[in-house]
Amino acid sequence: MTPARAGAVAAVVSGIPSTAHALLTGGDVLAATRAAGTLLPGLRGRPGVAAGLVAHVIVSAAWTGVLTAIARHHRLGAGRGALAGLAIAALDLGIAARAYPAVRALARGPQILDHLVFGAVLGVLLDRPDRTDQDTTSTTSPGCSEL
Repeated sequence: MTPARAGAVAAVVSGIPSTAHALLTGGDVLAATRAAGTLLPGLRGRPGVAAGLVAHVIVSAAWTGVLTAIARHHRLGAGRGALAGLAIAALDLGIAARAYPAVRALARGPQILDHLVFGAVLGVLLDRPDRTDQDTTSTTSPGCSEL
């Protein structure tokens, strides 16, 4: 699986904990999405779903790039990926919560779990070998298999 695809999958499923929390507690399912929208320049005081989706894609792509670079030298798997997700949560939520009231207002636990899931899923997917069109694993170029 390509890093871009792995990042996309991780970005989508990483919202499950906060969405489940919102559904179980009667909270706003889109609150985290709108809060993310305030991270974009000029939108700090105007949270919106569309801006939140754009911000989520940008942030997820950036962290996917960082973890992809790490995964080139070290296997991540679910465990190390989850630890990376917790480190990302400390940075994302620690920095954003100070400067962005909409992020600060979110329930912290579900947001941390979202980051943990992102890292764990991405760690697992980045560790999977690429499949070629001939259904062989390859660490070289597509169409070439290892002996």
